[in-house]
Amino acid sequence: MAGHSHYKNMVRHKNVVDAKRGKLFSKLSRYIIIAARAGGGDPTMNLKLRYAIDKARSVSMPKDNIERAIKRGTGETEGSSFDEIMYEGYGPGGVAVLVDVLTDNRNRTNGEIKKIFERANANVGVPGSVSYMFERKGFFAVEAAKHADEDALMAIALEAGADDLKREGDVFEITCDPSSFTAVFEALKAANIEVAEAEVKYLPKMQKEIDVETGKKVIKFIDALDDHDDVQNVYTDAMLTEEMAAE
Repeated sequence: MAGHSHYKNMVRHKNVVDAKRGKLFSKLSRYIIIAARAGGGDPTMNLKLRYAIDKARSVSMPKDNIERAIKRGTGETEGSSFDEIMYEGYGPGGVAVLVDVLTDNRNRTNGEIKKIFERANANVGVPGSVSYMFERKGFFAVEAAKHADEDALMAIALEAGADDLKREGDVFEITCDPSSFTAVFEALKAANIEVAEAEVKYLPKMQKEIDVETGKKVIKFIDALDDHDDVQNVYTDAMLTEEMAAE
């Protein structure tokens, strides 16, 4: 019986992992569709599409999935069209939140996102209410254990156009202007530097310190938003810690 129970747990775990993987691929497909629709299907001429493809490849999204999404975006194959929406507001403890959404039904998504805010005693704001607190940046994460020479890494990044490199725990974080994203990424790859994360995202200009209990509420709120199929990314100015993430 114990073995049978262990097997069922393994199957259940695999199903959960597969479901999360499927949801991630679905979100990335939408991102690729939007990018291809806006700027064409050639990633060498469409920087946004290049970002989307690089992100999809970084999580081992199958090549066929990527190509299908590009064709849907360029109109070579039929499919739902998606709109981009950025929700702005305040979460638990008054932390600023940006929610990046791709949807094929604005009215449905609008109602569902507002409900998630309401359940967390959070408030959706008007456009511009919190976005000024963030800046759009190219972002790269490199594990320090795999690339211990910080000076060499900084030299490569800065020469390629990066703005800054800093160490956060076990990770080197590199930031750059979005226009330099591809150049920095290519320079890191050319130097055989393994990049754990590479994307253009919104980073807070200043982080807000909060207590542990508020932090737990913020994380629960962000998780609820992230679980929504239409949500691509969630950004906050909250200074979150491992203690807040602990059960």
